Amino acid sequence: MSEKYNEDSIKSLEWNEHIRLRPGMYIGKLGSGASHDDGIYVLLKEIMDNSIDEFIMGYGTKIEVMLDETSVTVRDYGRGIPMGKLVDVVSKINTGAKYDSEVFKKTVGLNGVGTKAVNALSSYFKIASYRDQKSVYAEFERGQLTFKSDEVTSNKRRGTEVLFVPDNEVFGNYTYLEEYIEDMLWNYVYLNKGLTISFNGQKFESKNGLLDLLEKNIDSSVLYPVIHVEEQDFEFAMTHIERSHGEEYYSFVNGQRTTQGGTHISAFREAIVDTIRKFYKKDFDASDVKNSLVVAISIRVHEPVFESQTKTKLGSQHMEPDGQTIRNYVGDVVRRNLDNHLHINTETAESLLKKIQQNEKERKEITNIKKLAKDSIKKASLHNKKLRDCKLHYNVGNDDRRLETTLFITEGDSASGSITKARDPYTQAVFSLKGKPLNSFGLSKRIVYENEEFNLMQSAINLEEGVENIRYNNIVIATDADVDGMHIRLLLLTFFLQFYPDLVKSGHLYILQTPLFRVRNKQKTIYCYSDQERQMAIKELGTKPEITRFKGLGEISPGEFRDLIGPEMRLEPVFLKREYSIEEILQFYMGKNTPDRQNFIIENLRVEEDITELS
Repeated sequence: MSEKYNEDSIKSLEWNEHIRLRPGMYIGKLGSGASHDDGIYVLLKEIMDNSIDEFIMGYGTKIEVMLDETSVTVRDYGRGIPMGKLVDVVSKINTGAKYDSEVFKKTVGLNGVGTKAVNALSSYFKIASYRDQKSVYAEFERGQLTFKSDEVTSNKRRGTEVLFVPDNEVFGNYTYLEEYIEDMLWNYVYLNKGLTISFNGQKFESKNGLLDLLEKNIDSSVLYPVIHVEEQDFEFAMTHIERSHGEEYYSFVNGQRTTQGGTHISAFREAIVDTIRKFYKKDFDASDVKNSLVVAISIRVHEPVFESQTKTKLGSQHMEPDGQTIRNYVGDVVRRNLDNHLHINTETAESLLKKIQQNEKERKEITNIKKLAKDSIKKASLHNKKLRDCKLHYNVGNDDRRLETTLFITEGDSASGSITKARDPYTQAVFSLKGKPLNSFGLSKRIVYENEEFNLMQSAINLEEGVENIRYNNIVIATDADVDGMHIRLLLLTFFLQFYPDLVKSGHLYILQTPLFRVRNKQKTIYCYSDQERQMAIKELGTKPEITRFKGLGEISPGEFRDLIGPEMRLEPVFLKREYSIEEILQFYMGKNTPDRQNFIIENLRVEEDITELS
């Protein structure tokens, strides 16, 4: 007989208990802060969005953000929350001003959950409101109200201030990376001209919107001056660049970065191809028109519908209820403005035509190479030999765990075997290299298809279809922490930067940090990633613990790997610093030897030698 099912089986959760039980429903994945889409950054974004809404409505032109290790403070100078509702708006689901569509017509957070989720997922949360020469504040712990002040007279400028500390019980040991926060804040000012954001004293502002965004982020020579169009609820900036690498989009909906695009991007692509075909009176292949295209695009939609709670892909079909479709609206603005621009700027039209013709030539060459390589490189070997796939893929459905999908790129059979046995087969896949990959620096893209290793690797990730269609959210290079492992890591980084830089720019590429030492006694085992951690572990465990120096991933057993690639996995994100172009980075590391690079190598080899001596 089945277990009893009665009234006692039915349970009701408090609002904060449900958020803490199912955080993925509200903020996507949790994470340690190594990934740009980890939950701790979503918490900051939810608070920032409220301050941005105040700016959009015409209240307050400055926002201050302070980061102090684990605590974040956001102060705006908007209207301030009505004091009698201060507690309700951060602790009662379905409470907020955004339900009044006349007040907040084109915002992102329409479900009344954002700030409540921050409150529930913070070990400490404080909110203060300043308005009408008065102030009031409330304090919470994990969503539970612990204190509410009385209203007092205040001479502080009106606005709202929020301080929160993400809860270690939910997020584990996390670290905020300032680079991710800076990217977020830059996007806010690009999309909101006239807004000034201060972050730990650093100033962020933009005079030219998406034009500034492109000029700050493009790291290759442009073929013609950026085309910048602003019209009502739609803005875009575009150009083609010298380097051929597919398309690159900085996509926003109501100020929300939509990394997976959506209906507005589909409409833009269609309009670009259609306009250029008609202008030149030639039926160009769509891929030849779009290759090397770099675009920043922003649209504001009435009550947008997204395809997941994390709002990375727009699903709306209409600008407003019963109004014009997004496809027609975007198409009309793009066709009219781009056609006019090409007629007026003949040099731009000539440069664009040459680029399309060059793309056509390169595409046909690669198509021929693919045909020749088809017989020698069988896709079947992808699944039989190189790739141990996972059951869930990043670009499939709305599964809560899709942002956890990870591909480990490993060296050698022993390392890949251990990771394969230890992994979560639902979200983690393994791709095994056979030794050192080819140095692709300075080579053309034909090498991607002529080289079996590269061909199978890009097929496994599905890089051909663009970053928004990759099969794994996290691509992790997992090599030994020795000189050979560093070399393989460098060769893989060269491959991705040379042919698929969008993968890096979009924050999908990581280095797996693996322990150098294991320190243990009969009661406890500690994995150490530096000599400093090793010394601390020895001190913690006491007299004569067993110390093992790991010289390769193959020495780590599947049982140990299970801990190292689980929730506490240490990932080092691969960043592209704005002050260096990809060409400069590759030239430094992979070009002809220079004194600077020789000194760099010597210094890093000394570190490796010092670690070896310690063992």
